[in-house]
Amino acid sequence: MKTLLRNRLFLIGLGLLVLGSGPLWGIILLAEIGLWPDPDPNPVGPGLLFALTFWPALICLALGARQVLRQSRCQE
Repeated sequence: MKTLLRNRLFLIGLGLLVLGSGPLWGIILLAEIGLWPDPDPNPVGPGLLFALTFWPALICLALGARQVLRQSRCQE
């Protein structure tokens, strides 16, 4: 796990995933526990942000994990 967190591409993917999906999940969580003003929100902006960042984040995570796996195989 430490080697994954040293890979730049993996960190970019993780950051994209957190920053892209965080606002949407935050609104959903706050609405569920009753702290959001609208009990049934329609967060279009955070939803679009999530849609635009989800697949690039997964691709970066997969490529970063693949790089780490290849490096660990070459060192053995």
